[in-house]
Amino acid sequence: MGGWEWLILLVVLVLLFGAKRLPDMARSLGQSARVLKGEMKGMKSDDEARTQEQQGQRPEPKALPAAEERQAQPPAASTEQPGGQINGSR
Repeated sequence: MGGWEWLILLVVLVLLFGAKRLPDMARSLGQSARVLKGEMKGMKSDDEARTQEQQGQRPEPKALPAAEERQAQPPAASTEQPGGQINGSR
C-alpha cells in the first residue's frame, strides 16, 4: 500500500469511529498483539517439551520471569493483625 492508500484508510477510520476512539482502539490492538505473541511463545515451548518427552529426553526446567517467581512463592507470614495493628504494639 502506498501513501495515498494509507491516508484514505486513516480518513475513513476517523469518519467511522471518531478521533477520540482511535487511540483507545490502537492501544487495545497493541495489547491483543502482545497477548497473542505471549500465547504463541507458550505454545511453542509446550510443543518443544512434548517433543523432547516423546524422544525420551527430559525437558530442561525453564527459568520463571520475575513476576511469575513472586507468584510461585508463598507469601511471607504477616505479623499484622485485623484492624491494622502489628503484633507487640498497642
